[in-house]
Amino acid sequence: MKVSDHLLKRLREWEVEYVFAYPGDGINGLLAAWSRADDKPRFIQSRHEEMSAFQAVGYAKFSHRTGVCAATSGPGAIHLLNGLYDAKLDHVPVVAIVGQTDRSAMGGAYQQEVDLLSLYKDVASDFCEMVTVPQQLPGVLDRAMRVATARRTVTAVIIPADVQDLPYEAPTHEFKMVPSSQGLGRFAPVPADEELARCAEVLNAGERVAMLVGQGARHARAEVEEVAEVLGAGVAKALLGKDVLPDTLPYVTGSIGLLGTRPSYEMMRDCDTLLVVGSSFPYSQFLPDFGQARGVQIDVDPSLVGLRYPFEVNVVGDAAETLKRLLPLLERKTDRAWRDSVEQSNERWWEVLERRAKVPADPVNPELVVHTLDSLLPDDVILAADSGSAANWYARHLRMRGSMRGSLSGTLATMGPGVPYVIGAKFAFPERPAIAIVGDGAMQMNGMAELITVAKYYREWTDPRLIVAVLNNQDLNQVTWEMRALEGMPQFEESQRLPDVRYADFAVGLGLSGLRVESPDDVEPAWRQALAADRPFVIDFRTDPAVPPIPPHATLDQAKATASSVLHGDSDRASVVRQGLKAKIQDFLPGKGRDKG
Repeated sequence: MKVSDHLLKRLREWEVEYVFAYPGDGINGLLAAWSRADDKPRFIQSRHEEMSAFQAVGYAKFSHRTGVCAATSGPGAIHLLNGLYDAKLDHVPVVAIVGQTDRSAMGGAYQQEVDLLSLYKDVASDFCEMVTVPQQLPGVLDRAMRVATARRTVTAVIIPADVQDLPYEAPTHEFKMVPSSQGLGRFAPVPADEELARCAEVLNAGERVAMLVGQGARHARAEVEEVAEVLGAGVAKALLGKDVLPDTLPYVTGSIGLLGTRPSYEMMRDCDTLLVVGSSFPYSQFLPDFGQARGVQIDVDPSLVGLRYPFEVNVVGDAAETLKRLLPLLERKTDRAWRDSVEQSNERWWEVLERRAKVPADPVNPELVVHTLDSLLPDDVILAADSGSAANWYARHLRMRGSMRGSLSGTLATMGPGVPYVIGAKFAFPERPAIAIVGDGAMQMNGMAELITVAKYYREWTDPRLIVAVLNNQDLNQVTWEMRALEGMPQFEESQRLPDVRYADFAVGLGLSGLRVESPDDVEPAWRQALAADRPFVIDFRTDPAVPPIPPHATLDQAKATASSVLHGDSDRASVVRQGLKAKIQDFLPGKGRDKG
């Protein structure tokens, strides 16, 4: 048995089913071992190493298991980095296995020689090691798997090409040998009783309690719902925590922040007490004004408590176990006026979104595209959105329910993970449908090539449905709107305009299905056709770039800046003004149960 054989054997013992990877001569030894091992764990071939990393991230995010990716030395290892940083910043466990030039060539300015230990020391700061002798392998790999899983982070194992082909020798019971064992026991840290008492004192004193939950509360759905009910609280969700609670609960106000909802913004503006569970949401301007609300934060990671807001009580503990112990100390709020106001705001907001979706656009309103999908979603669907204006519509218009899952690149907010995320998800759950909502910029950057990966593997999936919805507006739209709203500058066409591509035709050429939609009347039929298809489906929606992703707090200064961009000669100035006014006016139209005077 060679070192490479033992590596794959060790991965199987860790119950790793898939390695998302791309070949290269720096891992030739591993590739030969894969052949000898009958492709176990499965080698899933992408079109680019960055996509392998994104697929590992998507797999890990949706399966709650540790993702594994692999690449060759030099350029392959470099290509992994963006996807690995996505995992690191979103606290997702991923192990990267990368090749390196032979030990005899190191330091000789050899072909594809890169100082990988230095290169990876940030992205894999918790654990990054190079295997230089066979006896070192099991300890290094076991620690990489264990640290990635326990700390929800990225780790890296670097294996020189010549080491991969050495005969494997296990570490022995002697000086400077490090034997290793596998497995990671489950643990759920809980805070001290006095910390829980301090939490209860703050929360019981509040009259208008707002909760903010993130992905760290995903396993604590029942406990979060019970706490919210006892406290009469409304609950906002950080974008990575969109699937923590169903949006069918009337007190769940949806997303928060630039991509958030008006009810979430108003709830934070008006509350007197804030409880944050499992979130390190970065934008403090969307939290209550400092001094306005007493705050409690609960997080399992000690390095993430006390950030963003002057919390009165910072508690380190597992979300579910902490809330279970906190609940008996909480007093039920008998006055439900605050809860009622949150629910009324929520109801009106959904009416606003429906009206926004129906605003005519040229040719199709992107809000209509995503809003229409909401009622058609299967209860077990897995959703991914790419960065850009597509994320706005995903955040606001899709309501989670049932066992739906959803994610995107939250903290890094990188372009391009939408399609590889759902590919990773399909390997985690081949029996569930998956949908990616992406902009045309992200599709051109990464998504089109990964349709080849979809075509390669989809016949293996129990449910072949993987839908890619492209919001094709021929504009890098999010940055265009940021330039208008934040800089007061017009669209710079040389950087922002994109060529029109027939995405559906490309998919059909690969043996997939596809459709181009250029009329609002065809939006719902297209979604229904894709959801009924017997293979992956690409819908090319020709959407209007002038539909504004209006922030929930849209300020006068931003309105003035947008007006300034128009005065400076924005190429789309007429439609910008028209669509902006049409969309914004929907916020002020009377809603159900409101005074219409």
